[in-house]
Amino acid sequence: MAERRPTAEPAQTVVKVGSDYYVLASSLASRRSSQVLANGRSFAVFETAGDIIDSPLEALGFFNSDTRHLSRFEMLIAGAEPYFLNSYLSDDRAQFRATLTNADLGKKGQPDWLPRNSIRVNRGWVLDDDSLYHRLALHNYVGTAVDIEIDFYYAVDFADVFEVRGLRRKRRGEMLTPSVGDNGVELRYRGLDNCVRSTEIRFDSTPAEINENRAVFVIHLEPGENRELECQVTASGQAQPVSGLAVRRAANFGAALEGRQSELSAFRSGWAGITASNSEFSSMIRRSAVDLTSIITDGANGDAFIMAGVPWFATLFGRDSIITALSILPFHPEIAKRTLRTLARLQGETVNETRDEQPGKIIHEMRSGEMAATGEIPFGRYYGSVDSTPLFLWLYGRCVESTGDLNLAKELWPNVERAIQWIERWGDRDGDGYVKYRRETPQGLANQGWKDSDDAIFHHDGALARPPIALAEVQGYVYAACTCVASIAARLGHVQEANRLAMRAASLKRSFERDFWLEPEGMIALALDADGKPCRVMTSNGAHCLATGIIDDERAAVMCKRLLADDMYSGWGIRTLSGKEPRYNPMSYHNGSVWPHDNAMAALGLARAGDYAGVVKVVEGLFDACEQLNTSSLPELFCGFRREVGLGPTPYPVACYPQAWSAASVFMLLQAMLGMRVLGFERRVVFDTHLIPAWLDWLSIDGLKVGDGSISFVLRRSPNGAAIEVKEKSGGVRVEI
Repeated sequence: MAERRPTAEPAQTVVKVGSDYYVLASSLASRRSSQVLANGRSFAVFETAGDIIDSPLEALGFFNSDTRHLSRFEMLIAGAEPYFLNSYLSDDRAQFRATLTNADLGKKGQPDWLPRNSIRVNRGWVLDDDSLYHRLALHNYVGTAVDIEIDFYYAVDFADVFEVRGLRRKRRGEMLTPSVGDNGVELRYRGLDNCVRSTEIRFDSTPAEINENRAVFVIHLEPGENRELECQVTASGQAQPVSGLAVRRAANFGAALEGRQSELSAFRSGWAGITASNSEFSSMIRRSAVDLTSIITDGANGDAFIMAGVPWFATLFGRDSIITALSILPFHPEIAKRTLRTLARLQGETVNETRDEQPGKIIHEMRSGEMAATGEIPFGRYYGSVDSTPLFLWLYGRCVESTGDLNLAKELWPNVERAIQWIERWGDRDGDGYVKYRRETPQGLANQGWKDSDDAIFHHDGALARPPIALAEVQGYVYAACTCVASIAARLGHVQEANRLAMRAASLKRSFERDFWLEPEGMIALALDADGKPCRVMTSNGAHCLATGIIDDERAAVMCKRLLADDMYSGWGIRTLSGKEPRYNPMSYHNGSVWPHDNAMAALGLARAGDYAGVVKVVEGLFDACEQLNTSSLPELFCGFRREVGLGPTPYPVACYPQAWSAASVFMLLQAMLGMRVLGFERRVVFDTHLIPAWLDWLSIDGLKVGDGSISFVLRRSPNGAAIEVKEKSGGVRVEI
């Protein structure tokens, strides 16, 4: 048959979202249903029927190390698109399956007539390291033999992920001459970094025709016969992955699936088991753990981290990886340990303004694509976040306290000392006690907190704040870091440093209450600008301060009410920005949307302040949102429109999913709801509240690690609050309410 010509790309509507390095959201992407496989530094995004449609401004494709190694892979049956029946990800996220059938082929009554639903078409995809495996299984349900033509159309644009996000490049590298063999092709590209990247597409049988963009198979099927065809797509030539591990390549689809299932099973073994009487809540917890497990990157020398999110942030992000590890710490402490080791290995060593690096600073982001290698973006190894360093210290303190692991405390103490030195020398250059940011390179991020959109930090009149800027939540992180690390320093025998850090925390708390608290408004200022002027804006940032303990007592109670007022709480969650502020927009990235991780931190703060009804309100809003959004776990964010009876929340068009700290948010919500603390040195699990909501009769936690022991127990709701039934324990662990 004649080759089908590619159709012209429709006109696309784009909007600016996020930071200076924004994502262009095409109108097509906002309407398309997709499925995602992820594995280490690779991920693949398919439309719902299992094809990769050629659409440049959508994140469809097979990506490895920030480069798209397959931008098109479409299948036709006898020149027609097959009918879609269903598709799904397996429960362990190891494979993507789609079931299709043939359309009506030929003319009714003619010898070549094949009515629809005659051939079952199963498509399977598995991602294993740098190779993507595809299996096509055909079954003939008609009473006669058929010869059916299968066409595969493929293409590679070798686009950097930042190009897919919408950044325009003045020039690109060159496509090299393709190599076409009997049963496969190799497509190659030499980038401006002089690196040759290649994609090899290889079938397990010889096609009737093959060229650089199409392979044709004619498959004979007897009545009732099943036939299979496999294809392997391998990415090569990329920069050395962050993990530093050697790449493995399975021989075929079955071996790849078995290897990936085995790997995911090993990752799952680190989780404590959590089940609940409410099946929907129990399912949300299980699916969140599965999604997080699917985006773990395993590295050399005990390193590991959870990628920030697919598709835009499928790499190491210091802030995201730390908050994710904090969220799941009691239930998977090994991830926290390995994340700390990964970040310690990459800790800043010198002053390098081109990447906002200073000695002791914790990395923000790491990229390995062409644009990072050429310096078109600064993110090859970029340190432009003001909060990663205090968050690293907070995680260190919490992790050591939870696990009782003094060996880890000693191993990382030199990194801790360097991080403290960064806070005191580089973070607080004017010596006023506040950690601030100002980018050193014009290419870097203008705003360097978690709300890094260029319009996220502003005054009440809408005017942007002038750097250097002291964000409210960052001071809270520093307070929590000093408090936690002081405790560990004392255990290590560094008594003088422990006392000094405790005094610094106390001093910071006093000055913070004086300079950030806004008495008429009953809230915390978003930030202090270069002149020390507070940004009198009602945002969710103050909730993070509640979680760290830098604000407490009467002011904390006032903050709780403010966070849950109608202008902040949408019905699905707490907005990033009050609906009364001049820059409020419920469809914006940071100025009115709802972020699950932000709400989980708020729930932790509400619990710390004793507002348990508020905790339940946040938990129930996000729980309902997850059910309505029909996602496995919570997405990166969704729009902040007010909840309406009978309607669900509005998705955000380019939100990452799966996304690490959003999937992890359910575990932080659980800790907030139960007031849960794991004390490894004391071998105790403590529940500081009696809060079990009416829709939850019991919660079972199995294999919870506490120091060198473990415990399994059931927490039941009772008329007096809560009761505990211990099922099994070792190492002298006990549970207390």
